[in-house]
Amino acid sequence: MMQPTLLQRSLSMILILQLIMLPFGANASEKLVEDLFHYIDTHQDDFVQNLKDWLAVPSDSSDPQLREELIRMVQMTAERIRTLGAAVQLVDMGFETLHGGQTIQFPPAILAELGNDTNKATVCFYGHVDVQPAKKADGWKTDPYTLTEVNGNLYGRGATDNKGPVLAWIHAIDSYIALKKDIPVNLKFIIEGVEETGSPGLEELLKGNEAFFSDVDYIVISDNVWLSRKPALTYGTRGNAYFFVEVESGKKDLHSGTFGGIIHESMRDMVNLLASLVDTSGHILVPGIYDDVAPLTEEENKLYESIDFDLEEHKNNTEVNTFLYNTKEEILQHMWRYPSLSIHGIEGAFDGIGTKTVIPSKVIGKFSIRQVPNMHIPVVEKLVKKHLEDVFAKLKSPNKLTVSLEIGAMPWVANVDDLQYEAAKIAIRKVFGVTPDMIRDGSTIPLARIFQDLTKKKVMMLPIGGADDGEHSQNEKISRTNYIQGTKLFASFFLELSKLHEDLKTKSSPKKEKISQLIGS
Repeated sequence: MMQPTLLQRSLSMILILQLIMLPFGANASEKLVEDLFHYIDTHQDDFVQNLKDWLAVPSDSSDPQLREELIRMVQMTAERIRTLGAAVQLVDMGFETLHGGQTIQFPPAILAELGNDTNKATVCFYGHVDVQPAKKADGWKTDPYTLTEVNGNLYGRGATDNKGPVLAWIHAIDSYIALKKDIPVNLKFIIEGVEETGSPGLEELLKGNEAFFSDVDYIVISDNVWLSRKPALTYGTRGNAYFFVEVESGKKDLHSGTFGGIIHESMRDMVNLLASLVDTSGHILVPGIYDDVAPLTEEENKLYESIDFDLEEHKNNTEVNTFLYNTKEEILQHMWRYPSLSIHGIEGAFDGIGTKTVIPSKVIGKFSIRQVPNMHIPVVEKLVKKHLEDVFAKLKSPNKLTVSLEIGAMPWVANVDDLQYEAAKIAIRKVFGVTPDMIRDGSTIPLARIFQDLTKKKVMMLPIGGADDGEHSQNEKISRTNYIQGTKLFASFFLELSKLHEDLKTKSSPKKEKISQLIGS
């Protein structure tokens, strides 16, 4: 038998020492987590005060009169990120043209970088600091721009959507810095100020800054909420194909006493068209619309079984008496992974108080289809137009029909086995003591798909908001618990992701394979 060489003996000793040191490394990691959590707990009042300062800025992106406040909010955010030691760039996003022809400046977008260690994973965080409109007169119990804590809840416009999560991310980084500990990952930020008005210019920003994303490994979005009281990770959203269907019968409205019964009324045509789209069970009647829907796999079906979702509680929260389906699995699947069609309204029809006897000359019906993976917008548009044209032809109406697609936002789905999801699961178990629900979102969040398509990076949605936070509604809030525990979650996520990323690199390392061969020879 051949005696091991000096090199082989040395390599063996190195590996033995590494195995001996593993527990010490694990203990050091546990001590770091303990110190981070303690720091976050003891500084939570400071974090709440920071949120109060941010919520005080009425950064409503839909109100031109508040544009200076919105720009101030973005600048405040940029300055706060600079305090972390990050390199911050404020990108000019140009001008917005208002309905009257006036132009006002868009708020700049923030691109920031912290750390460039090539041995570390690089995580890019997306968030926004603009908010929906809010007035006390709308039904708020408190001033929407004054953080008010009631029964452990922090009320204020933007608390959960999205200023609270953005600050929680910043505080997680700050905690490492305060403890003089190395941040386990490189960090990048992209923060905008017009998300609530459709993120105009964001695609162009991403396309024009390819170099910024060249070394990014993972993109994390924290701009949604849990399904229940249990923490969750979001791996998919539905898309949105929003249609206008217009019927025009003449150039002016007419009196129903004089013209009723002798003309082809536009509203009568419209009612027939809208009624042809969906039946009373919610099944879409457009031929071929389900052909491209991704089939339900056994693996996906199992994800629904363990999800914490109370049908009765959901009914109470939404004040709906009866759903179309009776089981948790059916409800969730039809919320998330099957398409739906909703009729939203009819423009031009009489909708005021009283009894106006008018025949409208032109009406515009509005409806949307929430499409799901494997459905394609051009195909959906073609099928919808053909269906409505066929139905209209059978009405034998001389009126003019126009069908147009107004919004075409694609669905998004991620691989739940990706590394960032595994790291987030571990972090959630450490912070909350439970395994998170894996959920989709029935609404449309175009940014997830945009980031995925344009950057070709792995995207994850990591929410910290509660199901009852009321984003976009009156009395929006985030609980103090979610805000502080969410900060711990982000801090822990950095550490867990760095470990898994390093393990992945080590497993695929040719050097490690060569060492194994040498020792085994």
